[in-house]
Amino acid sequence: MPAEPGRSTPAERATALLELHQPGNPVILPTVWDAWSARLATGAGFVALTVGSHPLADSIGKPDGEGMSFEDVLTRVAQITAAVDAPVSVDVESGYGLPAARLIEGLLSVGAVGLNIEDTVHSEGNRLRSSGEHAELVGALRAAADAAGVHVVVNARTDLFLRKDGDDSDRVERVVARLNECAAAGADVLYPVGRHAPETLRRLTTELPLPVNAIALPDQDDPASFGPLGVGRISFGPFLQSALAGRATEMLARWA
Repeated sequence: MPAEPGRSTPAERATALLELHQPGNPVILPTVWDAWSARLATGAGFVALTVGSHPLADSIGKPDGEGMSFEDVLTRVAQITAAVDAPVSVDVESGYGLPAARLIEGLLSVGAVGLNIEDTVHSEGNRLRSSGEHAELVGALRAAADAAGVHVVVNARTDLFLRKDGDDSDRVERVVARLNECAAAGADVLYPVGRHAPETLRRLTTELPLPVNAIALPDQDDPASFGPLGVGRISFGPFLQSALAGRATEMLARWA
């Protein structure tokens, strides 16, 4: 997909996005859901964005957890990339039951250069992929991106913390083992999604070989608190949209 005059190419945006990931000096990717929120974030000075499935689904009146289709996602992402010339990563949930090549082709066709892929398979009763199965998908995504000639930034997510999977006693070890498999398969970023105590986050960033994505509450957390813990990337999940919704609800209540 060639660049429009005056705009960067997908390969340039992908390289720029990857280079922003520096453990200890994390890139902050505001989680957006439409052209308005994307312009709001870039207007505030942010140089890259991520599109969250939960806020995107809410914005079109569909449930998170693959209640929307991949085509729904692509339609909205195309609007975002038309509005801003910044690297955009996209949460593709567990992949919508599609082959890796289709996911990569679709994202590149609308100008996105990164993705999150999670290990909860929504279309199959929310089962958890095995660690090997998830790593195999990550590897297939990397191979498809390589074949397309763009280093799509693959953020491999695990839901073990979110699901409280198994015993608490060895959950961190299982998360590290699972994400290490994803790293070996070609991931660029690792996402042990959840809200973690500082000591847990420090352990994750120490034991994992790639930049770690942490989730933040944009209206509550200290932006300076993540770098010292070794984090390489910060995103907001659904929490930016929900914070804005809370404020809007307060304003509207004055007039209701």
